[in-house]
Amino acid sequence: RSAVAGTAYLAFTNTRGGPGTTLSIPMMHKVDAGWRSHYLTLEMQVQDAPAPEEILVAIGASTGGRPHHRIGNRYSDMEEMGLTEG
Repeated sequence: RSAVAGTAYLAFTNTRGGPGTTLSIPMMHKVDAGWRSHYLTLEMQVQDAPAPEEILVAIGASTGGRPHHRIGNRYSDMEEMGLTEG
């Protein structure tokens, strides 16, 4: 997080499988976890990894959120319910 000045929590998944297993990498806004426009999932496969006795570590990144997103954010939901961020 410090390399990209991020402060939000790091979303992650654990997947077990052999070569070619589909990996799902959850992504979100690096500073504000409330912005749903940045809730994205990167799915990928590495056909020749992991080999026996190897571990595959994959990291996903994006330059922005979902284009033309149709969902709001948690703050507008809270506002509609009369709640404040606490």
